Amino acid sequence: MVLRHTRTSTCYCKQSTMNERIVIIDNVDPVVFYGVNNQNMHLLRNLYPKLRIAARGSVIKVIGEERETADFEEKIKTLAEFAERYNRLSEETIIDTVKGEAPKEISHDDAIIFGINGKPIQARTPNQKRLVDAFCNNDLTFAMGPAGTGKTYIAIALAVRALKNRQVRKIILSRPAVEAGEKLGFLPGDMKDKIDPYLQPLYDALEDMIPTAKLKEYMETKVIQIAPLAFMRGRTLNDAVIILDEAQNTTTHQIKMFMTRLGLDAKMIITGDVTQIDLPRATASGLVQALRILDGVKGVGRVEFDKRDIVRHQLVQRIVEAYERHDAQEKAAAPAASEAAQETADGSANTD
Repeated sequence: MVLRHTRTSTCYCKQSTMNERIVIIDNVDPVVFYGVNNQNMHLLRNLYPKLRIAARGSVIKVIGEERETADFEEKIKTLAEFAERYNRLSEETIIDTVKGEAPKEISHDDAIIFGINGKPIQARTPNQKRLVDAFCNNDLTFAMGPAGTGKTYIAIALAVRALKNRQVRKIILSRPAVEAGEKLGFLPGDMKDKIDPYLQPLYDALEDMIPTAKLKEYMETKVIQIAPLAFMRGRTLNDAVIILDEAQNTTTHQIKMFMTRLGLDAKMIITGDVTQIDLPRATASGLVQALRILDGVKGVGRVEFDKRDIVRHQLVQRIVEAYERHDAQEKAAAPAASEAAQETADGSANTD
């Protein structure tokens, strides 16, 4: 959002009217807009030598003649919109804009958003593209598949895009705090310190997409909230994108509780991998049950990822394939072992 405050004063000795304008660029990260060591602001001062320009935080104050301050404000608005969209602002873009030329669009038609330094974040596989479509067409979407397929990363990118486009007012990210072989009690620190390692993958994705200063602001103002699943109870989440990651580790009661948090003008994405359930053996996965119960329900989308969607190191795909072969061999061997045990038992009974 770009706002302005204009104050006019008259200097009678020069018979000219000086204008003061205050422009607020509160939706742009100042580091991106001003540049490293304020190099973008130095360039703007050189391009507008007749103006007195001061900038601090998201506030820019300019003093000069009416025509020049009005032109400056218009160009700042254009540059702010460009920087907000692409997360970058080059000297070339500034010069072109001040000359009156339209900034050159960064050509990535399939980009979901532009991350840090203008890096395009886009769907790279057919199933990632299906997740983008499913999110647009449904209020609740399940994204299932093995590690490394980008299901959580794309989900967070979709949430950030909705926030930047002002389609929602906040993003809620959650995970069940279930130990994968370790115990929470052995981790140092208070409860937040113990929980944060489970939520770190969500922080990592956000840091790829939102500049550090802006992300800190969003976290402090609760525009982006990251919390363990247990903290969702009792809430109604309106005007938000809500993401539940690692949902295979929810119980049947937990996932039902989470899904019923969905409020007005909100969308929900649930991700998980049913081959990596860390719940106690006697506890059923709520995700597996929810997929069965909600199959065919209107407004619920479902995207199945597989090893072909893995976008991490190529070794990850080979690891997944090796484990799939191992699991298939164990399943094939199980009936034979059962029959052998039964024959042994029958033979013992006959001997008796």
